[in-house]
Amino acid sequence: MLTRKQHELLMFIHERLKESGIPPSFDEMKEALDLASKSGIHRLITALEERGFIRRLPNRARALEVLRLPDSIAPGLNAARKFSPSVIQGSLGRQIKPAAPSRQPAAGNDDDAVSAISIPVMGRIAAGVPIDAIQHQTHSISVPPDMITGGDHYALEVKGDSMIEAGIFDGDTVIIRNADTASPGEIVVALVDEEEATLKRFRRKGASIALEAANPAYETRIFGPDRVKVQGKLVGLIRRY
Repeated sequence: MLTRKQHELLMFIHERLKESGIPPSFDEMKEALDLASKSGIHRLITALEERGFIRRLPNRARALEVLRLPDSIAPGLNAARKFSPSVIQGSLGRQIKPAAPSRQPAAGNDDDAVSAISIPVMGRIAAGVPIDAIQHQTHSISVPPDMITGGDHYALEVKGDSMIEAGIFDGDTVIIRNADTASPGEIVVALVDEEEATLKRFRRKGASIALEAANPAYETRIFGPDRVKVQGKLVGLIRRY
């Protein structure tokens, strides 16, 4: 599922290509989406490219190709031009609703394997500068039952190093319990401005909300309370060597 801005940009590029055969400029895209800077367009284009909706053609300025449209608009086109990105950056949608965990018996008689619980992996989340948010289940993983503390859970693959002093590294998989509130000091999945998701420590600064990194190289970011939505709290971590 695309965010509203991603959908608007994709359709703007598609319509411009249909009309003139020439992709719009970054200034035209910025104006059409009423964004303050071109950096927002860069993020949106990167997100669309990584999710297989567009492709940037090499060695050509302003060269964009629409690979597919949302299923609700062009299901036939998508069936003929299916594209699966190898890397998905970003995580979460506007209102993520993960499936309830299910128990996944494994082959053999190992009691731990039999009691493992399967939860969805919802893509990647930035442990650094927030990146575009998506709602996209990539696959499922099995986790030990003692990681599941009641309620709905989902997993996210971590990108970035801003939480390294909390023991969370690039490439780790974090287990998140679905929640819309948090206590100060808890590590949360925060959705900023309905567009960007990040993994940070939750703090309050007066009436504002602070998203605090666990790496001195990153500054604490402070937002008005209406700009941040908590979408889950960290309850576990899986690391592969």
